[in-house]
Amino acid sequence: MKTGTKVLIAVAAVVVLLALLVIGGYNGLVSKNEEVERQYSEIDNQLQRRSDLIPNLVATVKQYAAHETAVFTAVSDARARLVGASSRAEQADADAELSSALSRLLAIAEAYPELKANENFINLQDELAGTENRIANARRYYNEAARNYNTSIRRFPTNIIANLFGFEGVEYFQASEGNKENPDVGDLFN
Repeated sequence: MKTGTKVLIAVAAVVVLLALLVIGGYNGLVSKNEEVERQYSEIDNQLQRRSDLIPNLVATVKQYAAHETAVFTAVSDARARLVGASSRAEQADADAELSSALSRLLAIAEAYPELKANENFINLQDELAGTENRIANARRYYNEAARNYNTSIRRFPTNIIANLFGFEGVEYFQASEGNKENPDVGDLFN
């Protein structure tokens, strides 16, 4: 075999190997990006589930505590803000606001013994607690998928492929600063 033919075969093998590396890297990034989107969709799904439960919970508590209108308004406004959020950051902030308002609502419920014993309220509270756990799990799975994806687009050699094809990092779903603190519900019982 001639030297020119050997060089041509070697060059073709390197080109094929590089093409396979780029294709594999690209497909891996697409898969990880889709997993991030799927996990974010699950957060959205669980937030919608919670949002659907809230009117029933509020209506049940309202029957017992009609004079606590400020808390009901806060829950309603926070829910509307969450439903209307257009970005992930807005959604995270609205979620934190809604969580705080729900904490105040549940604190009001504690002040009404007959409400605490009401079967509808107990069922709604259990559903809400289950939903909060699902939301926490969905956030955790999303952040794990985001970490895997962000790590992939920063590692060599996939960082070259990511830059070449315009893959960008995604934000983690984080609680806002106000949501990291326990709400002060002492004023509700005065």
